[in-house]
Amino acid sequence: MTDSNALDPEDRKIVTLARSARARNGVPEGAAVRDETGRTYVAGSVQLASLKLSALQTAVAMAVASGAKSLEAAAVVSEAEAVAPEDRAAVADLGGAGTPVLLAGPDGAVRQTVPAGAAE
Repeated sequence: MTDSNALDPEDRKIVTLARSARARNGVPEGAAVRDETGRTYVAGSVQLASLKLSALQTAVAMAVASGAKSLEAAAVVSEAEAVAPEDRAAVADLGGAGTPVLLAGPDGAVRQTVPAGAAE
């Protein structure tokens, strides 16, 4: 568990953005990523008949589509107990295996921080 108050201000920002996306869009999860220049990309999960993406996958895709070359950090707000392997893989693809992925509950409290390339 990570104390949300002890988070770096930039990490706290992406948790807040992810939480806001979840609430604003009424989706099961929200996510935000920060690229190598400090820009942030925020998304909710996508559930269409022909397209299903987690919030974190969508945020990574938005970063890539906007020209990001790397990621500094990622955050997901969800009721899930862990960050899904496919979500960590998307972050690792762009940011590298050591990119921190923060998992927060709907209340914004960070429950865990794992490297994108962490083994199950």
